[in-house]
Amino acid sequence: MSTSSPALRLEPVTPHTVDAALALKVRPDQDRLVSPVVKSLAEAYVHGEQAWPRLVFDGDRLVGFVMAFFDFTFYPDRPGDLPRSGLWRLNIAADAQGGGYGRFAVEQVCAEIRRRGGRRVTVTYVPGDDGPAGFYARLGFRPTGEFSGDQEVAELELPQA
Repeated sequence: MSTSSPALRLEPVTPHTVDAALALKVRPDQDRLVSPVVKSLAEAYVHGEQAWPRLVFDGDRLVGFVMAFFDFTFYPDRPGDLPRSGLWRLNIAADAQGGGYGRFAVEQVCAEIRRRGGRRVTVTYVPGDDGPAGFYARLGFRPTGEFSGDQEVAELELPQA
């Protein structure tokens, strides 16, 4: 998994970029598949350091939003429940889809989780033929058989450095 271009980068959301982030829209047929950026930023605010919201830029052009979550805590009262870190939200602008930006964002989330000591990445998504399951499968994610609410859970084991 490697999409590299010196122009592609992730940046934190700042007072200077928040309006552009809030204006970012996916295709209308994807609205039911992913929450808008405004909801993600509200969730990031209430979850503090467990959330990692970032904007995806190609040069000066904002092309997407990605948010990861980090939870490396073991919960002894939940046997069999492993710590989970992963991709919480991925929104690629309607006019930027198909350009490798989603792949780049997922790769960067995986790299950040690995940097923090994680060994696997979890993602949830709305299942169905018109959903993102195929995209995540092409990146190596495999369904776990679990659901989180109405969303299917998939995971990717990270190679160890």
